[in-house]
Amino acid sequence: MASSHASPLPGFNEILKLTRPAIMTYQMTSMVIGLLLAGVILWLVRRDHLHGPYAVWWIGSAVTVTLLGFFPRLFDVLAGYLGVGYPPMLAMLLGFALLLIKILTMDLERSRQERRIRRLAQQVALLEARGPLPDLDQPEPPPAAGGETSSDSLD
Repeated sequence: MASSHASPLPGFNEILKLTRPAIMTYQMTSMVIGLLLAGVILWLVRRDHLHGPYAVWWIGSAVTVTLLGFFPRLFDVLAGYLGVGYPPMLAMLLGFALLLIKILTMDLERSRQERRIRRLAQQVALLEARGPLPDLDQPEPPPAAGGETSSDSLD
């Protein structure tokens, strides 16, 4: 008995395979995303929009995505070693854990910056209590007419 999925015309399935556009696999998609992410991160670092410690997180993400694109079985092996029966679940768990760590480090950095701002404001208040501070927005006054010029100091 013929299969219910048989094509109405002989050779029709082969023709369909030849005329279908090439479909990008998840591996190629992962490689492309990882490489593009790495390129954008390096561009941002080079333009001084993203600084060292923050760039390390993103470069790590780009390298991980790229490696999983080139070696997809690596994740399956890691999941098997850790005893995870469904490897995509390991990806979700690791992603969630890394997001929690990233949020924690961002909160630590923000707390450090707030503490530094508070101390700087206290230092400025102490300096202002001693007397008026010079206005840094005003240009420096020109030297006195009888004062030494730069050509006089060379003699």
